Amino acid sequence: MEQILGLDRRALDRARISRDRRFDGKFFIAVTSTGIYCRPVCPARVSKSSNIRYFATAAAAAEAGFRPCLRCRPEAAPGTPAWLGTSAVVRRALRLIHDGALDETSVEALATRIGVGSRHLHRLFVQHVGASPIAVAQTRRLHFAKRLLDETDLPITQIALAAGFGSLRRFNDAFQGSYRQSPRELRRRRAGESAGASGNEVVLRLAFRPPYDWMQVRAFLANRALPGVERVDERGYARTVRTDSGPVVVVVRALENEPALELRVRGAAPAALFQLSSAARRTFDLSADPERIALAFKSDPLLGSLLRRRPGLRISGAWEPFECAVRAVLGQQVSVAAGRTFTARLVERFGERMKDGEEGLTHLFPAPATLASADLRSIGLTAARARALRELARAVAAGGVDFAAPVEEVTSSLAALPGLGDWTAQYIALRALGEPDAFPAADLVLRKMAAGEATPLSTRALAARAENWRPWRGYAVLHLWAAAAEQRAGRKS
Repeated sequence: MEQILGLDRRALDRARISRDRRFDGKFFIAVTSTGIYCRPVCPARVSKSSNIRYFATAAAAAEAGFRPCLRCRPEAAPGTPAWLGTSAVVRRALRLIHDGALDETSVEALATRIGVGSRHLHRLFVQHVGASPIAVAQTRRLHFAKRLLDETDLPITQIALAAGFGSLRRFNDAFQGSYRQSPRELRRRRAGESAGASGNEVVLRLAFRPPYDWMQVRAFLANRALPGVERVDERGYARTVRTDSGPVVVVVRALENEPALELRVRGAAPAALFQLSSAARRTFDLSADPERIALAFKSDPLLGSLLRRRPGLRISGAWEPFECAVRAVLGQQVSVAAGRTFTARLVERFGERMKDGEEGLTHLFPAPATLASADLRSIGLTAARARALRELARAVAAGGVDFAAPVEEVTSSLAALPGLGDWTAQYIALRALGEPDAFPAADLVLRKMAAGEATPLSTRALAARAENWRPWRGYAVLHLWAAAAEQRAGRKS
Protein backbone atom coordinates (compact mmCIF):
# COMPACT_ATOMS: atom_id res chain seq x y z
CA MET A 1 0.00 0.00 0.00
CA GLU A 2 1.31 3.48 -0.87
CA GLN A 3 -0.02 5.03 2.34
CA ILE A 4 -1.29 3.72 5.67
CA LEU A 5 -3.20 6.07 7.98
CA GLY A 6 -1.87 8.97 5.93
CA LEU A 7 1.77 7.90 6.42
CA ASP A 8 3.92 7.59 3.29
CA ARG A 9 6.79 5.15 2.83
CA ARG A 10 9.39 7.43 4.43
CA ALA A 11 7.22 8.04 7.51
CA LEU A 12 6.56 4.32 7.84
CA ASP A 13 10.29 3.64 7.64
CA ARG A 14 10.95 6.13 10.44
CA ALA A 15 8.24 4.60 12.62
CA ARG A 16 9.64 1.11 11.99
CA ILE A 17 13.23 2.04 12.83
CA SER A 18 12.21 3.93 15.99
CA ARG A 19 10.09 1.01 17.25
CA ASP A 20 7.65 3.63 18.57
CA ARG A 21 4.91 1.91 20.59
CA ARG A 22 2.38 4.49 19.43
CA PHE A 23 2.31 2.72 16.06
CA ASP A 24 1.86 -0.78 17.48
CA GLY A 25 -1.07 -2.44 15.71
CA LYS A 26 -1.58 0.43 13.27
CA PHE A 27 0.43 -1.29 10.55
CA PHE A 28 2.49 -4.43 10.08
CA ILE A 29 5.95 -4.97 8.61
CA ALA A 30 6.69 -7.86 6.26
CA VAL A 31 10.26 -8.92 5.48
CA THR A 32 10.61 -10.47 2.02
CA SER A 33 13.91 -12.19 2.83
CA THR A 34 12.40 -14.18 5.72
CA GLY A 35 8.71 -14.38 4.73
CA ILE A 36 7.70 -13.13 8.19
CA TYR A 37 5.50 -10.20 9.23
CA CYS A 38 6.00 -8.30 12.49
CA ARG A 39 4.70 -5.49 14.66
CA PRO A 40 6.50 -2.11 14.52
CA VAL A 41 7.83 -2.82 18.04
CA CYS A 42 9.49 -6.12 17.15
CA PRO A 43 12.92 -6.35 18.85
CA ALA A 44 14.45 -8.24 15.93
CA ARG A 45 17.36 -6.72 14.02
CA VAL A 46 16.24 -3.94 11.66
CA SER A 47 16.03 -5.24 8.09
CA LYS A 48 17.05 -3.43 4.93
CA SER A 49 14.40 -1.08 3.61
CA SER A 50 14.53 -2.82 0.23
CA ASN A 51 13.33 -6.05 1.92
CA ILE A 52 10.39 -4.38 3.67
CA ARG A 53 6.73 -4.29 2.70
CA TYR A 54 4.05 -2.55 4.75
CA PHE A 55 0.49 -3.71 5.35
CA ALA A 56 -2.40 -1.98 7.07
CA THR A 57 -3.64 -5.22 8.67
CA ALA A 58 -2.27 -8.57 9.74
CA ALA A 59 -4.81 -10.23 7.46
CA ALA A 60 -3.37 -8.41 4.44
CA ALA A 61 0.14 -9.57 5.32
CA ALA A 62 -1.07 -13.14 5.78
CA GLU A 63 -2.96 -13.13 2.49
CA ALA A 64 0.22 -11.92 0.76
CA GLY A 65 1.93 -15.11 1.94
CA PHE A 66 3.81 -13.91 5.02
CA ARG A 67 3.69 -15.80 8.33
CA PRO A 68 3.45 -14.26 11.83
CA CYS A 69 6.58 -13.54 13.83
CA LEU A 70 6.93 -15.80 16.86
CA ARG A 71 9.02 -13.22 18.68
CA CYS A 72 6.82 -10.09 18.64
CA ARG A 73 3.54 -12.05 18.32
CA PRO A 74 1.33 -9.96 15.97
CA GLU A 75 -1.71 -11.59 17.55
CA ALA A 76 -0.93 -9.75 20.82
CA ALA A 77 -0.91 -6.25 19.28
CA PRO A 78 -3.47 -3.65 20.38
CA GLY A 79 -6.53 -3.68 18.18
CA THR A 80 -6.90 -1.17 15.38
CA PRO A 81 -9.91 1.14 15.92
CA ALA A 82 -12.63 -0.17 13.63
CA TRP A 83 -13.63 3.24 12.30
CA LEU A 84 -10.20 4.26 10.98
CA GLY A 85 -9.79 4.40 7.23
CA THR A 86 -12.75 2.22 6.32
CA SER A 87 -16.13 2.70 4.72
CA ALA A 88 -19.33 2.30 6.75
CA VAL A 89 -20.00 -1.04 5.03
CA VAL A 90 -16.54 -2.35 5.90
CA ARG A 91 -16.82 -1.13 9.51
CA ARG A 92 -20.09 -3.02 9.88
CA ALA A 93 -18.66 -6.17 8.26
CA LEU A 94 -15.48 -6.05 10.37
CA ARG A 95 -17.51 -5.83 13.55
CA LEU A 96 -19.59 -8.85 12.53
CA ILE A 97 -16.53 -10.86 11.48
CA HIS A 98 -14.77 -10.16 14.75
CA ASP A 99 -17.95 -11.29 16.52
CA GLY A 100 -17.72 -14.60 14.64
CA ALA A 101 -20.11 -13.99 11.73
CA LEU A 102 -18.03 -16.11 9.31
CA ASP A 103 -17.48 -18.96 11.73
CA GLU A 104 -20.77 -20.58 10.75
CA THR A 105 -22.04 -18.65 7.70
CA SER A 106 -20.72 -17.72 4.26
CA VAL A 107 -19.48 -14.42 2.83
CA GLU A 108 -22.66 -14.35 0.74
CA ALA A 109 -24.78 -14.51 3.89
CA LEU A 110 -22.67 -11.80 5.53
CA ALA A 111 -23.01 -9.55 2.48
CA THR A 112 -26.79 -10.09 2.42
CA ARG A 113 -26.99 -9.18 6.09
CA ILE A 114 -25.18 -5.91 5.39
CA GLY A 115 -27.19 -5.18 2.25
CA VAL A 116 -24.55 -5.44 -0.48
CA GLY A 117 -23.44 -8.05 -2.97
CA SER A 118 -20.65 -10.45 -2.03
CA ARG A 119 -18.43 -9.27 -4.92
CA HIS A 120 -18.86 -5.66 -3.91
CA LEU A 121 -18.05 -6.53 -0.30
CA HIS A 122 -14.89 -8.32 -1.46
CA ARG A 123 -13.82 -5.27 -3.50
CA LEU A 124 -14.39 -2.95 -0.53
CA PHE A 125 -12.33 -5.18 1.76
CA VAL A 126 -9.42 -5.36 -0.66
CA GLN A 127 -9.55 -1.56 -1.04
CA HIS A 128 -9.85 -0.62 2.63
CA VAL A 129 -8.40 -3.57 4.56
CA GLY A 130 -6.02 -5.09 2.05
CA ALA A 131 -7.50 -8.58 2.40
CA SER A 132 -10.70 -10.48 1.67
CA PRO A 133 -13.39 -11.08 4.31
CA ILE A 134 -12.38 -14.76 4.46
CA ALA A 135 -8.72 -13.83 5.03
CA VAL A 136 -9.71 -11.44 7.84
CA ALA A 137 -11.80 -14.15 9.51
CA GLN A 138 -9.04 -16.75 9.11
CA THR A 139 -6.41 -14.43 10.59
CA ARG A 140 -8.71 -13.58 13.48
CA ARG A 141 -9.22 -17.31 14.23
CA LEU A 142 -5.51 -18.18 13.99
CA HIS A 143 -4.40 -15.21 16.08
CA PHE A 144 -6.85 -16.05 18.84
CA ALA A 145 -5.79 -19.70 18.74
CA LYS A 146 -2.13 -18.66 18.97
CA ARG A 147 -2.89 -16.57 22.06
CA LEU A 148 -4.65 -19.51 23.70
CA LEU A 149 -1.71 -21.78 22.90
CA ASP A 150 0.72 -19.28 24.40
CA GLU A 151 -1.27 -18.09 27.39
CA THR A 152 -3.33 -21.09 28.53
CA ASP A 153 -3.09 -24.83 29.08
CA LEU A 154 -6.33 -25.58 27.25
CA PRO A 155 -6.24 -28.81 25.21
CA ILE A 156 -5.60 -28.18 21.53
CA THR A 157 -8.99 -29.63 20.57
CA GLN A 158 -10.71 -27.06 22.78
CA ILE A 159 -8.56 -24.28 21.35
CA ALA A 160 -9.65 -25.24 17.84
CA LEU A 161 -13.28 -24.98 18.96
CA ALA A 162 -12.71 -21.69 20.78
CA ALA A 163 -11.12 -20.17 17.68
CA GLY A 164 -14.08 -21.08 15.48
CA PHE A 165 -12.67 -24.06 13.57
CA GLY A 166 -15.16 -26.80 12.82
CA SER A 167 -12.67 -29.61 13.25
CA LEU A 168 -9.22 -30.30 14.63
CA ARG A 169 -8.00 -31.29 11.17
CA ARG A 170 -9.01 -27.94 9.67
CA PHE A 171 -7.33 -26.15 12.56
CA ASN A 172 -4.08 -28.11 12.20
CA ASP A 173 -3.99 -27.53 8.43
CA ALA A 174 -4.62 -23.78 8.75
CA PHE A 175 -2.12 -23.38 11.58
CA GLN A 176 0.56 -25.35 9.73
CA GLY A 177 0.01 -23.24 6.63
CA SER A 178 0.35 -19.98 8.55
CA TYR A 179 3.05 -20.77 11.14
CA ARG A 180 4.97 -23.52 9.30
CA GLN A 181 4.58 -25.79 12.33
CA SER A 182 1.75 -27.59 14.06
CA PRO A 183 -0.02 -26.28 17.18
CA ARG A 184 1.55 -29.12 19.17
CA GLU A 185 5.07 -28.25 18.00
CA LEU A 186 4.57 -24.60 18.86
CA ARG A 187 3.29 -25.45 22.32
CA ARG A 188 6.36 -27.62 22.98
CA ARG A 189 8.46 -24.48 22.56
CA ARG A 190 6.71 -23.12 25.61
CA ALA A 191 7.59 -26.14 27.74
CA GLY A 192 8.37 -25.20 31.31
CA GLU A 193 6.61 -21.83 31.12
CA SER A 194 3.62 -21.20 33.39
CA ALA A 195 0.35 -20.65 31.55
CA GLY A 196 -2.42 -18.32 32.58
CA ALA A 197 -4.98 -20.93 33.55
CA SER A 198 -5.86 -23.19 36.42
CA GLY A 199 -8.81 -25.50 36.82
CA ASN A 200 -11.78 -23.99 35.02
CA GLU A 201 -10.15 -20.55 34.74
CA VAL A 202 -8.58 -19.02 31.61
CA VAL A 203 -6.36 -15.94 31.80
CA LEU A 204 -5.66 -13.69 28.81
CA ARG A 205 -3.75 -10.43 28.35
CA LEU A 206 -5.53 -7.67 26.45
CA ALA A 207 -3.15 -5.05 25.08
CA PHE A 208 -3.87 -1.33 24.72
CA ARG A 209 -2.07 1.81 23.57
CA PRO A 210 -0.95 4.00 26.48
CA PRO A 211 -1.75 6.27 28.12
CA TYR A 212 -4.64 4.44 29.75
CA ASP A 213 -6.36 5.89 32.82
CA TRP A 214 -7.32 2.68 34.61
CA MET A 215 -8.26 4.55 37.77
CA GLN A 216 -10.77 6.69 35.83
CA VAL A 217 -12.35 3.65 34.20
CA ARG A 218 -12.51 1.73 37.46
CA ALA A 219 -13.99 4.69 39.37
CA PHE A 220 -16.65 5.19 36.68
CA LEU A 221 -17.65 1.54 36.83
CA ALA A 222 -17.49 1.44 40.64
CA ASN A 223 -19.91 4.36 40.90
CA ARG A 224 -22.41 2.37 38.83
CA ALA A 225 -21.64 -1.19 39.97
CA LEU A 226 -24.79 -3.28 40.26
CA PRO A 227 -24.99 -5.34 43.49
CA GLY A 228 -25.17 -9.05 42.83
CA VAL A 229 -24.00 -8.71 39.21
CA GLU A 230 -20.87 -6.55 39.45
CA ARG A 231 -18.07 -6.01 41.95
CA VAL A 232 -15.41 -3.31 41.72
CA ASP A 233 -12.59 -3.09 44.25
CA GLU A 234 -8.80 -3.06 44.45
CA ARG A 235 -8.78 -6.48 42.76
CA GLY A 236 -10.38 -5.03 39.65
CA TYR A 237 -13.76 -5.33 37.94
CA ALA A 238 -15.72 -8.59 38.24
CA ARG A 239 -19.15 -9.57 36.98
CA THR A 240 -21.46 -12.42 36.03
CA VAL A 241 -22.16 -13.04 32.35
CA ARG A 242 -24.75 -15.22 30.63
CA THR A 243 -23.38 -17.30 27.72
CA ASP A 244 -24.95 -19.92 25.46
CA SER A 245 -23.21 -22.62 27.49
CA GLY A 246 -24.17 -21.24 30.90
CA PRO A 247 -23.20 -18.53 33.40
CA VAL A 248 -19.58 -17.46 33.83
CA VAL A 249 -17.64 -14.98 35.93
CA VAL A 250 -15.14 -12.55 34.39
CA VAL A 251 -12.55 -10.49 36.25
CA VAL A 252 -10.55 -7.65 34.66
CA ARG A 253 -7.63 -5.87 36.28
CA ALA A 254 -4.72 -3.68 35.23
CA LEU A 255 -1.27 -5.24 34.97
CA GLU A 256 1.65 -3.42 36.53
CA ASN A 257 4.40 -2.16 34.23
CA GLU A 258 2.68 -3.55 31.15
CA PRO A 259 0.32 -1.84 28.65
CA ALA A 260 -2.35 -4.51 29.05
CA LEU A 261 -5.31 -5.59 31.14
CA GLU A 262 -5.69 -9.11 32.45
CA LEU A 263 -8.93 -10.97 31.73
CA ARG A 264 -9.82 -13.96 33.89
CA VAL A 265 -12.72 -16.11 32.76
CA ARG A 266 -14.13 -18.73 35.10
CA GLY A 267 -16.46 -21.52 34.05
CA ALA A 268 -16.71 -20.70 30.34
CA ALA A 269 -16.93 -23.21 27.52
CA PRO A 270 -14.09 -22.77 25.00
CA ALA A 271 -16.52 -21.60 22.32
CA ALA A 272 -17.44 -18.58 24.48
CA LEU A 273 -13.89 -17.32 25.02
CA PHE A 274 -13.54 -15.22 21.90
CA GLN A 275 -16.86 -13.44 22.46
CA LEU A 276 -15.91 -12.75 26.06
CA SER A 277 -12.51 -11.33 25.14
CA SER A 278 -14.13 -9.16 22.45
CA ALA A 279 -16.69 -7.88 24.96
CA ALA A 280 -13.90 -7.05 27.39
CA ARG A 281 -11.97 -5.12 24.75
CA ARG A 282 -15.08 -3.10 23.91
CA THR A 283 -16.12 -2.52 27.53
CA PHE A 284 -12.69 -1.20 28.49
CA ASP A 285 -12.12 0.63 25.18
CA LEU A 286 -8.83 -1.11 24.47
CA SER A 287 -8.68 -0.36 20.74
CA ALA A 288 -8.70 3.42 21.18
CA ASP A 289 -5.87 5.46 19.71
CA PRO A 290 -5.14 8.28 22.21
CA GLU A 291 -2.77 10.03 19.82
CA ARG A 292 -5.38 10.49 17.08
CA ILE A 293 -8.00 11.64 19.59
CA ALA A 294 -5.53 14.13 21.04
CA LEU A 295 -4.84 15.56 17.57
CA ALA A 296 -8.56 16.23 17.16
CA PHE A 297 -8.98 17.90 20.56
CA LYS A 298 -5.73 19.67 21.42
CA SER A 299 -6.54 22.92 19.57
CA ASP A 300 -10.08 23.13 20.97
CA PRO A 301 -10.22 25.81 23.71
CA LEU A 302 -12.51 23.68 25.89
CA LEU A 303 -11.35 20.12 25.29
CA GLY A 304 -7.66 20.93 24.96
CA SER A 305 -7.28 21.72 28.65
CA LEU A 306 -9.41 18.73 29.66
CA LEU A 307 -7.29 16.45 27.49
CA ARG A 308 -4.09 17.62 29.19
CA ARG A 309 -5.60 16.77 32.59
CA ARG A 310 -6.83 13.32 31.48
CA PRO A 311 -4.73 12.14 28.51
CA GLY A 312 -5.60 8.49 29.16
CA LEU A 313 -9.37 8.89 29.45
CA ARG A 314 -11.37 6.09 27.84
CA ILE A 315 -15.02 5.35 27.24
CA SER A 316 -16.08 3.22 30.20
CA GLY A 317 -18.39 0.75 28.52
CA ALA A 318 -21.15 -1.60 29.56
CA TRP A 319 -20.74 -5.34 29.10
CA GLU A 320 -24.32 -6.20 28.05
CA PRO A 321 -26.23 -3.86 25.67
CA PHE A 322 -29.65 -4.95 26.96
CA GLU A 323 -28.56 -4.46 30.55
CA CYS A 324 -27.24 -1.00 29.69
CA ALA A 325 -30.54 -0.10 28.02
CA VAL A 326 -32.56 -1.26 31.02
CA ARG A 327 -30.38 0.69 33.41
CA ALA A 328 -30.64 3.79 31.23
CA VAL A 329 -34.45 3.59 31.37
CA LEU A 330 -34.45 3.05 35.13
CA GLY A 331 -32.01 5.90 35.66
CA GLN A 332 -33.91 8.54 33.71
CA GLN A 333 -34.65 11.70 35.72
CA VAL A 334 -33.15 10.25 38.91
CA SER A 335 -29.68 10.23 40.43
CA VAL A 336 -27.12 7.54 39.66
CA ALA A 337 -27.65 6.10 43.15
CA ALA A 338 -31.44 6.01 42.77
CA GLY A 339 -31.19 4.35 39.37
CA ARG A 340 -28.86 1.74 40.79
CA THR A 341 -31.34 1.06 43.63
CA PHE A 342 -34.15 0.36 41.17
CA THR A 343 -31.87 -1.87 39.10
CA ALA A 344 -30.77 -3.80 42.20
CA ARG A 345 -34.43 -4.47 43.02
CA LEU A 346 -34.96 -5.66 39.46
CA VAL A 347 -32.04 -8.10 39.71
CA GLU A 348 -33.11 -9.41 43.12
CA ARG A 349 -36.72 -9.91 41.98
CA PHE A 350 -36.25 -11.22 38.43
CA GLY A 351 -32.58 -12.15 38.00
CA GLU A 352 -31.35 -15.73 37.84
CA ARG A 353 -29.46 -16.75 40.96
CA MET A 354 -25.98 -18.19 40.43
CA LYS A 355 -25.55 -21.72 41.76
CA ASP A 356 -21.90 -21.18 42.59
CA GLY A 357 -21.79 -17.46 43.17
CA GLU A 358 -18.55 -15.85 44.31
CA GLU A 359 -18.09 -13.01 46.74
CA GLY A 360 -20.70 -10.38 45.88
CA LEU A 361 -21.63 -12.08 42.60
CA THR A 362 -24.92 -13.85 43.16
CA HIS A 363 -27.16 -13.16 40.14
CA LEU A 364 -27.33 -12.94 36.37
CA PHE A 365 -29.06 -9.89 34.96
CA PRO A 366 -32.65 -10.71 33.88
CA ALA A 367 -33.08 -11.83 30.27
CA PRO A 368 -35.29 -9.81 27.86
CA ALA A 369 -37.94 -12.57 27.72
CA THR A 370 -38.19 -12.53 31.52
CA LEU A 371 -38.75 -8.79 31.78
CA ALA A 372 -41.16 -8.77 28.84
CA SER A 373 -43.78 -10.51 30.99
CA ALA A 374 -42.69 -9.44 34.49
CA ASP A 375 -44.75 -7.43 37.00
CA LEU A 376 -42.43 -4.43 36.94
CA ARG A 377 -44.65 -2.29 39.16
CA SER A 378 -43.77 -4.66 42.02
CA ILE A 379 -40.33 -3.05 42.42
CA GLY A 380 -41.77 0.43 42.81
CA LEU A 381 -41.68 1.68 39.22
CA THR A 382 -44.24 4.17 37.95
CA ALA A 383 -46.69 2.94 35.33
CA ALA A 384 -44.90 4.92 32.60
CA ARG A 385 -41.45 3.61 33.54
CA ALA A 386 -42.74 0.02 33.78
CA ARG A 387 -44.34 0.32 30.36
CA ALA A 388 -41.15 1.70 28.80
CA LEU A 389 -39.12 -1.13 30.26
CA ARG A 390 -41.60 -3.78 29.19
CA GLU A 391 -41.73 -2.44 25.62
CA LEU A 392 -37.94 -2.41 25.48
CA ALA A 393 -37.72 -6.01 26.68
CA ARG A 394 -40.38 -7.15 24.21
CA ALA A 395 -38.65 -5.40 21.31
CA VAL A 396 -35.31 -7.01 22.12
CA ALA A 397 -36.84 -10.46 22.70
CA ALA A 398 -38.76 -10.27 19.40
CA GLY A 399 -35.78 -8.94 17.40
CA GLY A 400 -37.25 -5.50 16.81
CA VAL A 401 -34.14 -4.10 18.48
CA ASP A 402 -31.04 -5.98 17.34
CA PHE A 403 -27.89 -4.82 19.12
CA ALA A 404 -25.78 -6.53 16.43
CA ALA A 405 -27.24 -4.25 13.74
CA PRO A 406 -25.46 -1.08 12.53
CA VAL A 407 -25.31 1.59 15.23
CA GLU A 408 -27.59 3.91 13.26
CA GLU A 409 -30.27 1.22 13.07
CA VAL A 410 -29.95 0.40 16.77
CA THR A 411 -30.28 4.03 17.88
CA SER A 412 -33.19 4.59 15.52
CA SER A 413 -35.12 1.55 16.80
CA LEU A 414 -34.39 2.44 20.44
CA ALA A 415 -35.41 6.09 20.06
CA ALA A 416 -38.74 5.00 18.56
CA LEU A 417 -39.71 3.04 21.69
CA PRO A 418 -42.02 4.75 24.23
CA GLY A 419 -40.15 6.39 27.10
CA LEU A 420 -36.66 6.19 25.58
CA GLY A 421 -35.86 8.92 23.06
CA ASP A 422 -32.66 10.08 21.41
CA TRP A 423 -30.70 10.80 24.64
CA THR A 424 -31.13 7.23 25.88
CA ALA A 425 -30.36 5.77 22.45
CA GLN A 426 -27.13 7.76 22.15
CA TYR A 427 -26.11 6.86 25.70
CA ILE A 428 -26.54 3.17 24.90
CA ALA A 429 -24.57 3.57 21.66
CA LEU A 430 -21.76 5.23 23.60
CA ARG A 431 -21.44 2.80 26.48
CA ALA A 432 -22.84 -0.51 25.22
CA LEU A 433 -21.95 -0.46 21.52
CA GLY A 434 -18.58 1.29 21.82
CA GLU A 435 -19.55 3.94 19.26
CA PRO A 436 -16.81 6.61 19.50
CA ASP A 437 -18.96 9.29 17.84
CA ALA A 438 -22.14 8.80 19.90
CA PHE A 439 -23.37 12.12 21.24
CA PRO A 440 -26.42 12.71 23.50
CA ALA A 441 -26.75 16.39 22.53
CA ALA A 442 -29.77 16.96 24.79
CA ASP A 443 -27.74 16.16 27.92
CA LEU A 444 -28.05 19.11 30.32
CA VAL A 445 -24.60 18.57 31.86
CA LEU A 446 -22.97 18.69 28.43
CA ARG A 447 -24.88 21.83 27.48
CA LYS A 448 -23.83 23.53 30.71
CA MET A 449 -20.18 22.52 30.47
CA ALA A 450 -19.92 23.60 26.83
CA ALA A 451 -21.34 27.03 27.74
CA GLY A 452 -19.01 27.63 30.70
CA GLU A 453 -20.58 30.08 33.13
CA ALA A 454 -23.23 31.20 30.65
CA THR A 455 -26.75 29.90 30.10
CA PRO A 456 -26.68 26.27 28.90
CA LEU A 457 -26.42 25.89 25.16
CA SER A 458 -29.45 24.68 23.28
CA THR A 459 -29.39 21.14 21.96
CA ARG A 460 -28.99 22.46 18.43
CA ALA A 461 -26.16 24.81 19.40
CA LEU A 462 -24.31 22.04 21.23
CA ALA A 463 -24.69 19.70 18.25
CA ALA A 464 -23.26 22.38 15.97
CA ARG A 465 -20.39 23.03 18.40
CA ALA A 466 -19.61 19.31 18.52
CA GLU A 467 -19.20 18.96 14.75
CA ASN A 468 -15.54 19.88 15.21
CA TRP A 469 -15.12 16.93 17.59
CA ARG A 470 -16.14 14.25 15.11
CA PRO A 471 -15.53 11.33 14.81
CA TRP A 472 -14.67 11.24 18.53
CA ARG A 473 -17.60 13.08 20.09
CA GLY A 474 -18.03 10.21 22.54
CA TYR A 475 -14.66 11.02 24.11
CA ALA A 476 -15.69 14.67 24.36
CA VAL A 477 -18.76 13.50 26.30
CA LEU A 478 -16.60 11.58 28.80
CA HIS A 479 -14.22 14.51 29.23
CA LEU A 480 -17.09 16.92 29.92
CA TRP A 481 -18.84 14.53 32.29
CA ALA A 482 -15.59 13.96 34.18
CA ALA A 483 -14.98 17.71 34.47
CA ALA A 484 -18.53 18.26 35.74
CA ALA A 485 -18.11 15.51 38.35
CA GLU A 486 -14.85 17.12 39.49
CA GLN A 487 -16.60 20.49 39.85
CA ARG A 488 -19.39 18.95 41.94
CA ALA A 489 -16.87 17.22 44.19
CA GLY A 490 -15.00 20.50 44.63
CA ARG A 491 -18.14 22.34 45.67
CA LYS A 492 -18.99 19.64 48.23
CA SER A 493 -15.54 19.79 49.80
